Amino acid sequence: MARSVTTRHKVTATIAAWIVALIIFFPILYTIITSLKTEPEAIAGFSLIPSGTFENYITVQTQRDYFKPFMNSVVISVGSTILALIIAIPSAWAMAFSPTRRTKDVLMWMLSTKMMPAVAVLVPIYLMFRDFGLLDSRIGLTVMLTLINLPIVVWMLYTYFREIPGEILEAARMDGAGLWQEIVYVLTPMAVPGIASTLLLNIILAWNEAFWTIRLSTTNAAPLTAFIASFSSPQGLFWAKLSAASTMAIAPILILGWFSQKQLVRGLTFGAVK
Repeated sequence: MARSVTTRHKVTATIAAWIVALIIFFPILYTIITSLKTEPEAIAGFSLIPSGTFENYITVQTQRDYFKPFMNSVVISVGSTILALIIAIPSAWAMAFSPTRRTKDVLMWMLSTKMMPAVAVLVPIYLMFRDFGLLDSRIGLTVMLTLINLPIVVWMLYTYFREIPGEILEAARMDGAGLWQEIVYVLTPMAVPGIASTLLLNIILAWNEAFWTIRLSTTNAAPLTAFIASFSSPQGLFWAKLSAASTMAIAPILILGWFSQKQLVRGLTFGAVK
């Protein structure tokens, strides 16, 4: 009797998980289906039957240069992630293993910056970027996305580092390890799952950032988010072409997430009670 109840619970949980997964994936699926329709079919109404045309993808490739914004997204996402880790690892180490009375206050203050509406600081940041010559540049967007995601990176690494026994670092110091040797050769290898999941999550967040990338870039440094927005015109939205551009923009990050899902799960559960 108990076994049958457990089996029913597992079946129910599996069905519920599939339903939730399909609900989450449905917008992506509908975008892909719409990209395979003609423009009249795309605006005709809701339909899950594509015409099977690849005309929109050909048009997107010929009318817009997909490779340039793609490379901009790669450079900006990877660059901002590496820069954020360089800053966040020592910061999280200091707060995890040498805390002060103000450590929690600092962490909460960093997290509170994510609650501020981005539009509230758009004008001063735009003016600073203009004065420093960082508008429409990969360096400017890399710095901006680093600052945006840095609080999350520090918080995640701080959580992972807290799960590492401090006695191991003390033993390394007794063996003569210096500050950077302790961080590079002892702490970092032990926190590889957490660092890897933080790296992957930051790349995804940077890749999907649209507010700042659209407003701080025009042509030279415009990433894929700006590439998608370029299909909105005064004549209206070209839904089929917009869907094709969106599919081409999200495809790389979907593939990355698919192949790194085990690492993501392992890192996000790093230090959890099992």
